[in-house]
Amino acid sequence: MKLLTVNVGRPKAVEYTDHPEGITGIDKRPADGPVRVADPGPKGTGASGVAGDTVCDLRHHGGTHQAVYAFAREDLDLWESELGHPLPNGAFGENLTTSGLDVTGALIGERWRIGTQLVLEVTSGRIPCRTFAGHLGEKGWVKRFTRTAAPGAYLRIVAPGEIRAGDAIEIVHRPDHDVTVALSFRAGTTERSLLPRVLAAGDALHPEQLADARRYLAKYGA
Repeated sequence: MKLLTVNVGRPKAVEYTDHPEGITGIDKRPADGPVRVADPGPKGTGASGVAGDTVCDLRHHGGTHQAVYAFAREDLDLWESELGHPLPNGAFGENLTTSGLDVTGALIGERWRIGTQLVLEVTSGRIPCRTFAGHLGEKGWVKRFTRTAAPGAYLRIVAPGEIRAGDAIEIVHRPDHDVTVALSFRAGTTERSLLPRVLAAGDALHPEQLADARRYLAKYGA
């Protein structure tokens, strides 16, 4: 398992975002050399955890529990075949493009060490938005991506550090539950009856989904 590239984005003016200033940082490209990764602070005030990367819409992106976004090269390859055009590393707005790592099957609360210092913890899957669809230029993209339920993983930073392309990735902790990125994503989108199941992940779960699951359980039961 290894890190293929660390990808960062700069603010770019586009027509397809809801950002008040019409800018987005979704267009991410591989960075040269080592990149520092550290906790950016709470959502709404903190942006990306990856140095040199830009998060423009702080209402929905960035912050401690969405500090880093990872996507598997294997999943990019599948989309490349389906869409019929190249998808370079960073094409889905991911900070980390990985190889040999089952990102979709990762457990909420699973921890990865990248390089010698950085430790990340999986918190949730990525929910597709209008900006993502506009960036790819694919009609019906949000529904299509949602149906596939391979959303990539958001991660928080347990221990900061520098990383670079080619670094080894090691799974250093697997929690004792069955709540994967794919399951939590389906619970939050197409199969909300699964929400009580995600509570097994406890406080490792993204706090917004944790609150959503608790509301669902209080209203509908298990």
